[in-house]
Amino acid sequence: MARPTKAPSDHVHNRIAVLRAERRISRQDLADAVGVHYQTIGYLEREEYSPTLALALRIAEYFTLPVEAIFSTQPFAPMSTVLYKTPGEHA
Repeated sequence: MARPTKAPSDHVHNRIAVLRAERRISRQDLADAVGVHYQTIGYLEREEYSPTLALALRIAEYFTLPVEAIFSTQPFAPMSTVLYKTPGEHA
């Protein structure tokens, strides 16, 4: 029997690795803070796992950012594009 495939809108992209790196936070530290195993953070970062709403909200609260700044159903533009776009260019 064929495995069902996820609809594209079911895929959740995230910026967890970028946020951890810029704040120098280990996977273990983030995992402890939000109540999951450190491997779960790795699965999230590799986009092998989509978080529950509760977990996404805990992560957003930990980073003190809106959930949509961390998670999206659409791929995020590279940070260099966001930070250094030319006038009139949309990211």
